[in-house]
Amino acid sequence: MYSTWTIIDKLAIQNNVRRLKEITATEVMAIVKANAYGHGAVPVARAALQGGASWFGVARASEASELRQAGIQAPILLLGYTPRAHFEEMIRNDVSLTVWDPGQLSLLSETAAQVGQPAKIHINVDTGMSRLGVQTEEALALTALARDTPGIIYQGLFSHFARADERDPAATDQQWKSFQDIRNELASAGLLPPWVHHANSAASLTRKETALSLVRIGIAMYGLHPSPDCRLPADFHPALSWKSILSQVKELPPGRGVSYGHEYVTTDIERVGTIPVGYADGFRRCPGNQVLVGGKRVPVIGRVTMDYILVQLDDVPGAKAGDEVVLLGSQGQESISAEEVAGNWGTINYEVTCAISPSVPRLYP
Repeated sequence: MYSTWTIIDKLAIQNNVRRLKEITATEVMAIVKANAYGHGAVPVARAALQGGASWFGVARASEASELRQAGIQAPILLLGYTPRAHFEEMIRNDVSLTVWDPGQLSLLSETAAQVGQPAKIHINVDTGMSRLGVQTEEALALTALARDTPGIIYQGLFSHFARADERDPAATDQQWKSFQDIRNELASAGLLPPWVHHANSAASLTRKETALSLVRIGIAMYGLHPSPDCRLPADFHPALSWKSILSQVKELPPGRGVSYGHEYVTTDIERVGTIPVGYADGFRRCPGNQVLVGGKRVPVIGRVTMDYILVQLDDVPGAKAGDEVVLLGSQGQESISAEEVAGNWGTINYEVTCAISPSVPRLYP
């Protein structure tokens, strides 16, 4: 039915969430921002619930609304910035919001009074990510203010590791110590909320002590390695495969230019296949791309175009129009991982799946 498509293995999502619950022995917040890292937010959220997730994390108000409109009632934390125009909608949808500034508390209190419903908040403390968050020396005052502000339910406290997926532990040790100091200070003042969380996928796998009230699981839930230094256990499985189809196979004579700019020129009679996927779908214009045809790796030749790539098929003499092509995933005994593609593209596996265009169908067999 499609020229290019992805297949999302919901059982892999369930398995990965279940394993993370077993490893951390605590509650799991499934991070489904960025369309669930390209996997499809609503189907992934449902699979994560079946695997044992109890919370969801998103980055945008629109992402939280998508989950609520789909009938997902589990707690949702909007982890980042929320424009004031969305405060009322988020409060009515029972979405917890992230706060790091007294001004946010004032505006949320005002909106909560207008709505007639309290605003739930988690305070983000900047322990070393230097992105969003109240500075550590101001955290006590902000949490006290949150407790005393009308219309505010001070529900959670969190921070975010910047380097937990690296071999050198020094920076992560420092962040964890800073957060522990804040936790102890707040506990002494009676200001520790019910939900306290710091661990991401990497910390959940390598630092069991950081699994507090919640662990926030992103990349590991999708069966992708947090980094080359932080590998998943063998019983985690990638959830996404990306496929296309050979739309034409032809023989070209020696000296024939292939694709825009004729960067590739045939040196002999060559079998060349056309595949209807391109950079508009998220397949990057980088040298060294390979795909799987007939269970074998074949090189992408010439420039990647907006809607098509071309491959050299001399090593797959039986390849014909209509054959399935694998861009990510397995075929026969061969496989191409998101990590391998990321290495070729000079990026990270997160970006490989996130960048697959929304126009590429996601299938959930």
